[in-house]
Amino acid sequence: MLILLPPSEGKTPAVKGSAVDWESLSFPELNPCRAKVLESLGTVSSHQDALALLGVGASLRDDVERNTRLHAEPAAPAHQVYSGVLYDALGFKSMTPTQRRKAIDSVLVISALWGAIGFGDHVPAYRLSMGTALPDVGRLASFWKPHLNAALAKRAEGELVVDCRSSTYAAAWAPPPAQTVNVNVFTEARGKRTVVSHFAKHTRGELARHLLTRRGKAPATPDQLAKAAREIWTAELEIGTARKPHALNIILSS
Repeated sequence: MLILLPPSEGKTPAVKGSAVDWESLSFPELNPCRAKVLESLGTVSSHQDALALLGVGASLRDDVERNTRLHAEPAAPAHQVYSGVLYDALGFKSMTPTQRRKAIDSVLVISALWGAIGFGDHVPAYRLSMGTALPDVGRLASFWKPHLNAALAKRAEGELVVDCRSSTYAAAWAPPPAQTVNVNVFTEARGKRTVVSHFAKHTRGELARHLLTRRGKAPATPDQLAKAAREIWTAELEIGTARKPHALNIILSS
């Protein structure tokens, strides 16, 4: 089983520690691309209009300024750096050692800066969205797509891919549809379903935690994934096609 997560918008900077060791990152073949994005991000972040160029508000000025020195910033495991609703619900800190090892083996974060990293990879906190366009790089989802296709194909081979990403990050890499299940979250009231955003993040984090902490073997098929989800939620499985992934629809009562 391979669980794909988006990064969190907010990140928790490491207080101390060594800078990122590029060769220790998962998928080191992505390092030339990572270096190109990092250089462009540093240039943009030092510009007087950096906040506008990166599409962020004044409250994030310190985060953007940090982008200019990422080579030297302390790095920490991805499961510590990424924070927020989804990662709080996943609750890595409260897992047992065995569950943590399973999480590190099973979770990949698709990142605008790093392309894809493992849950245990050490990275600094940064500010960059996959929807951003950078000079000499372009729109990041389009930039990363061919490189991630090449780098991640072998990692996903033979795995059930549980895709908990938002559409912005899903655009950067499409795993093989036959083995991929996109996770959608709806609320239902009076027979009417509504797509949710905040609760979707939380529920996807809860689903990832459930899959990593439940007893027994990890789901290996879409049907087994749906059965695992139904242990907690009302859930439906939409069967995909040759071009369209399966979809796990989790329905929350409102």
